[in-house]
Amino acid sequence: MQLTEVTTPVLAKDFIRANVELNRSNPNYIRPLDKDVEEVFSAEKNKTFRFGECTRWVLYNSEGNLIGRIAAFTNKKYKNKGDEFPVGGIGFFDCIKDQSAADMLFDVAKHWLIQRGVEAMDGPINFGERDRWWGLVTEGFQEPLYCMNYNPPYYRQLFETYGFRTFFNQICLGINPKKKLSDKLHERHAVYATNPSYKCIRIDKNRLEKFATDFAYVYNKAWAGHGGLKELKKDQVMLMFKKMKPVMDDRIIWFTYHNEQPIAMFINLPDLNQWFKHLNGQFSLFHKLKFLWIKMTKPCKKCTGLVFGIVPEFQGKGLDAYMIVESGKVIQWQTPYTEYEMQWIGDFNPKMLNVAASLGDTFQSRVLTTYRYLFDRTREYKRHPMVS
Repeated sequence: MQLTEVTTPVLAKDFIRANVELNRSNPNYIRPLDKDVEEVFSAEKNKTFRFGECTRWVLYNSEGNLIGRIAAFTNKKYKNKGDEFPVGGIGFFDCIKDQSAADMLFDVAKHWLIQRGVEAMDGPINFGERDRWWGLVTEGFQEPLYCMNYNPPYYRQLFETYGFRTFFNQICLGINPKKKLSDKLHERHAVYATNPSYKCIRIDKNRLEKFATDFAYVYNKAWAGHGGLKELKKDQVMLMFKKMKPVMDDRIIWFTYHNEQPIAMFINLPDLNQWFKHLNGQFSLFHKLKFLWIKMTKPCKKCTGLVFGIVPEFQGKGLDAYMIVESGKVIQWQTPYTEYEMQWIGDFNPKMLNVAASLGDTFQSRVLTTYRYLFDRTREYKRHPMVS
């Protein structure tokens, strides 16, 4: 076997190709857009380079065929609650079903990280935000959501045999959006439905600045300061909304107000992979035009939940039911969506899991796992602490 660090454009293409070759025969695999992966490793496009560095390797067999890949990262901003030592990361791991090949990939990443002063490695994680490329699929091997990792089941054995241990599990929940909402939800909804001081409305794409302000307000009240999450500025949200606008469906993005003050939001998007899977990873001008044609002619049947949040003073009072029933009147009867899946919630956050479960008849759609490997094998191992 030959292990080679990615230092040229040709090797960078092989890094992309390794994922395609190793998953080609898997019917649930959806090839990521090449540009989305390449941007992770671009210092011009990935702001995480301000706080760390990364590198990549590809692995070939004796015949010169691609049999694996891995990336390793350091990031001064990467710190989980309870961490008492610096932790690096690995990601974009792919490998044939061969432990010696996997060990070679894990070893080269480990030694690179040791040289940079970190004392453990988490993986598979992203060199950037946690809403992309985070975790190993360990249950629910269905088609991945947009920018979600996908892997065959045997990867779990490769990680755990090497010595990785579960740091936390990432729970994804699904709902049948066409199923009748429970009587309990309707009963809780009725408390607010007759009160004129409350209203639930869908986003207006012609007034994005107003909704960006409302999003930032609810987000900062509900999450900023918890679990290392930083406060969001309206301009940041506006930039996000502008990027989302071409694929935004105003029927599945909702805000709730009390006396005109934003108090909750329910943010969803069509699952872009339902369209992108027809592009074979490409997004040239031709493929952008093809995407627009596919978008017009092939209605997306699956949507994904990005954010469900309520400001603290209104939590636990049934407002979730009010928002679900109000939005459900449109989502159930006026949209093509027959599948709905929420982005992952860490098992260390039971409060958020309970909030998600309150949305209706939820079921566990898949589990991803973030693993940790301590370089000092005598050190006491600790899982991610629970969020109070």
